[in-house]
Amino acid sequence: MKNLSIFKRNFVKPVDRESRKKPKITLYIFWLLFLIFTAAISAGIGAITALFAPVEPQIISKVLDATGFNDISKRPGYRLSRPVNILILGIDRVPEAAANSRKIFNGRSDTILLFHLDPRDKSISLLSIPRDTKVEIPGIRFSKINEANARGGAVLATRLVSSMLNNATIERYARISSSAFRELVDLLDGVEVFVPRAMSYTDTAQKLKINLAQGWQTLNGEQAEQFARFRNDGLGDIGRIQRQQSLIQAMRNRLASPEVLVRLPEIVRLMQKYVDTNLNFEEILTIANFGLQLERDHFKMVMLPGRSSSAQGDLRSYWILDAAGRDRILTQYFKQSVPDFAQGRFPNPSQSVSPSNLKIAVQNASSNPKTAKTVAEFLRKKRFSNVSVVQDWPDKQRQSQIIVQQGDLEAANLLQKVLGDGKIEASSTGEIESDLTIRVGEDWVKRF
Repeated sequence: MKNLSIFKRNFVKPVDRESRKKPKITLYIFWLLFLIFTAAISAGIGAITALFAPVEPQIISKVLDATGFNDISKRPGYRLSRPVNILILGIDRVPEAAANSRKIFNGRSDTILLFHLDPRDKSISLLSIPRDTKVEIPGIRFSKINEANARGGAVLATRLVSSMLNNATIERYARISSSAFRELVDLLDGVEVFVPRAMSYTDTAQKLKINLAQGWQTLNGEQAEQFARFRNDGLGDIGRIQRQQSLIQAMRNRLASPEVLVRLPEIVRLMQKYVDTNLNFEEILTIANFGLQLERDHFKMVMLPGRSSSAQGDLRSYWILDAAGRDRILTQYFKQSVPDFAQGRFPNPSQSVSPSNLKIAVQNASSNPKTAKTVAEFLRKKRFSNVSVVQDWPDKQRQSQIIVQQGDLEAANLLQKVLGDGKIEASSTGEIESDLTIRVGEDWVKRF
């Protein structure tokens, strides 16, 4: 083992016995691995297993006491000593690749996610990067970020994502074949998802036929893939990212159920063939141990802010990132300082939020359709001038939500303070064109 002192000093420290009062049994270890990485399953991202070869340079070291090493419930624990970023790539199908060939990882990255694990506030942030994001790829000038893996593997994909995010350090990656998705959902006996609209669509080129009814459903593997890949709603890749994030929540709920927990070790063993990663066994245990302490509200999801180029007549329809929005995301979610050059070109992400600058969508999800309009009028009186009432959410909710559509947590906190209530939902599952979406539930029917 080389560079052990570097591993211990820079990334992971052994946990002292006083901090290990909770038992770390096999089921919880595997559950946390799923918890961290299932965000990518909507395009084929499955489980990360504990059987990967070590990589160089390693970033952790084992506790010297190896007593009970074959019993994971007695295995010495580790903890993160500094933040770390992990890139997850969901690889699209490679038709000519044999099922057990390494070539299954050579396709385009249909899903691109960056996880930020931060031990300082015990949080995990997930950044969804649209696959159509415009980048400059060596040899072909401008293209979409999903081409990077097909042309230069994980190395090129990691370098381009890092460059796009002000050279954020990305130390680990996992590439997962699309073949994992159906099998994983079926092994979990399906996932419960709310389908917001009827989905009927046939894509002959991709051999994809989608037929889903509106409402709450338990989707099997084939149906979940249909839900994830549906694009015929006028929202393109951005709508697909919203459904990915909905699937994240569904998977987290399913993985917490006792009947699934007892089967996770076998599920992970079956899924390992779909994964290529430079995470090793000890690193994965470290992430799992970190996740054991994670509160539900400390798991945040956000999409890379930007706009579609199709409004300018671009037939290929790139996603053009919003540099100021990116800098805000890096500051609020990744705790990364904005470079000096960015401070001069773009608004300071940490500057005070102005109510007049916020684009707020109010969406009724209660039994009284007039409540949304009343909430919108209340906000206008509070100097929120850019407020609109959008189409009702088709499902009734007990609790009202403030959905952080563009990732501005500071603005969400301001809005919550003005309203005096509302659960902040750190995800991009609201009205796409809004900065914040207020989804009005039954709890506000009598308040407004």
